[in-house]
Formats: sequence, C-alpha cells, structure tokens
Amino acid sequence: MPDNQTPPAAQPPQSANPTPPPATGGEDKTVAIVAYITLIGFIVAIIVHMNKKTKLGAFHLRQMLGFVLTGIAVVFCEIILVFIPILGWLCIMALWASMLVLWILGLVAAINGEMKPMPVVGPLYQKWFGTTFD
Repeated sequence: MPDNQTPPAAQPPQSANPTPPPATGGEDKTVAIVAYITLIGFIVAIIVHMNKKTKLGAFHLRQMLGFVLTGIAVVFCEIILVFIPILGWLCIMALWASMLVLWILGLVAAINGEMKPMPVVGPLYQKWFGTTFD
C-alpha cells in the first residue's frame, strides 16, 4: 500500500439481534381489542375468535370474561353500599374508578398486542378461566 493512501474504513458491526417482527397479526389484535368494547363487542369477539383461535385473543377474552363477572359483583355490592351514607358512597365511587382503571389497562395491553394481565385480578382470571376460549 502506498504511503499516501489511507486504509479502507472499517465496516460497522452488523446487529446480531435485528428488530423482531410484531408478535401478533392484525386479526389477532382485533379480537383482543373488540373484546373490551362493550358487552356486544365481547360477544362479537367470541364469535370471531371461534373461527380463528389465537393465544392473544383467548388471553384477552379470559381477561374480559373475568372483568364482566367482576362488574356484576360490583353491581351487587353497590346495592348494599348505597344504603351506607357517605362511606358506602365513597366505596362505590372507588369500586367504579378501579373498574375503569382495569378496563383501560386491559384495553391498552390489547392495543399493544401484549398478553399482560390486569393488575391484581388479571392473574386470577387466567387461573380461573385457564382453558376457556382455547
């Protein structure tokens, strides 16, 4: 090599871990998302899921099934708590605020295509309804 030439630039190292493809397909996420949109959406998601079963869809259907049943239990508790002045009413507001937070967290996980359970109750839903929708 002549003195006036510089050595060729070193090639940057290739990334050993390229960005992984999305974990789920569009239809898979659709079932998961629709499950969280009202009771009618939950029923529609079950019907769509029966045609093409996916792990993400089954996971979020189980989460929403538990959420719906929890909502029914909250309504029954509300019937009793409404007769307790102030403290009962505060408990009702706290229960419904908690339900709203759980619903939002479940919906966000479905939109992101994650199999992330709702806090506190989500793992219980997966345990109780473990093979439902599979």
